[in-house]
Amino acid sequence: MAALVPRKNRNGELIGWQAKIRKQGFPVQSRTFTSKADARAWATVIESEMVRGVHVDRSKAERTTLHDAIKAYIEEIAPSHKGGEAEILRLERFLREEPKLCSHALATVKTKHFEEYRDRRLESVSPGTVKRELGLLHTVIESVRKSHGMIENPVSDVRRPTVKDARDVRLHGDEAGLLLEACEGARNKWLVPAVLLALETAMRRSELLSLKWDNVDTTHKTAYLPDTKTGKGRKVPLSSLALAVLEGLEQNDDGRVIGTSAEGLKSAFERARSRAKLEHFNFHDLRHEATSRLFERGWGIMEVAAVTGHQDLQMLKRYTNLRASDLAEKMG
Repeated sequence: MAALVPRKNRNGELIGWQAKIRKQGFPVQSRTFTSKADARAWATVIESEMVRGVHVDRSKAERTTLHDAIKAYIEEIAPSHKGGEAEILRLERFLREEPKLCSHALATVKTKHFEEYRDRRLESVSPGTVKRELGLLHTVIESVRKSHGMIENPVSDVRRPTVKDARDVRLHGDEAGLLLEACEGARNKWLVPAVLLALETAMRRSELLSLKWDNVDTTHKTAYLPDTKTGKGRKVPLSSLALAVLEGLEQNDDGRVIGTSAEGLKSAFERARSRAKLEHFNFHDLRHEATSRLFERGWGIMEVAAVTGHQDLQMLKRYTNLRASDLAEKMG
C-alpha cells in the first residue's frame, strides 16, 4: 500500500501530497501532487503495473525536460553525424523559439503538444521544413526514450505534413544574372564562389563546405569528396569556370576551399535571394539547376549520376526538370 504524506511549506500550510511506493524488487517510486486524490490515483496505477510486471521506472523522464534532452543531443550525438551542424542549428532555433514546450518533462510531453507546434510552424515555413523538424525531434526523444523509461515516443503519432517531393524550381530568363548580382553585394566574400561552384559542380552545400584544397586536383580537373551523404566518396569534374573560380580564391589556414560556416553561407544566400526577389529559390535548388543543365547539354544519365552522386534514377529524377523548349529543339 502506498504511503500518502502531506507536504507543507515553512508556515505549516498544506501545499500538496507525496505518494511513495516501496515494493520489493522495484526502486522506490515517489511523486508529489497538489491533491490527495491525484496522489492516490497515481499510486494505484503504479502499484497495478508492479503487480502485473509491466512497470517501467519513469523517474528519470519526470526529472528530465525536453530542453535537457535536446541539449544532450546537441552536445553528445549531433557532432558525430554527417549533417550534425544542420541538426544543431535546427535544435538551437527550437530551444530559442519554443521555451514553453521545452520546459515540459519528458514524462508529461504529449503528442498534442507537437501537433500544436506543427500547426504553428506551418503558418510561417514550408511543409517540408516542418516534416524535417518533426523527424529530428523524434530522433532526439528516441535517443533517450528507453534509458528514461518512456514507453512511447510522443512524436511518433504526429501526422506529418504532406510534402511534394518534386520541385520544379529553375532559374529562368535573367534570374541567374540577378541572383549573382545580388550575391556580389553580400558582405560574405565566400557567397559568390560558393554559388558559382554549386552551379558548375552540382555539389551539395555540405560538400562545398567540407571540400579541402588537398582534394582539389587542377591538373586532372577534379575535386575529390571523400565523405558524402551516401557514405561513399566521389570525384567531381571541374569545368573551366569552376577552375577559374578556384584559382581566384585565397587558401585558408584550415585547408577548406570555402572558408565560412553553414549558417553564414545560409544567411548570406537568403539575404541575396531576397534582394533578387527570388525568395522561392533555395541554395539546394542550385544543385537542382546544375543537374538539369547537364542533361540539357546532352549528358547521359550515368554521366550525370557520376557527377551528382545519385544512386538511382528515381532520386535523380527529383532534381531534374528539363525545359520543354530545349527538348523541342532536339526533336527537330
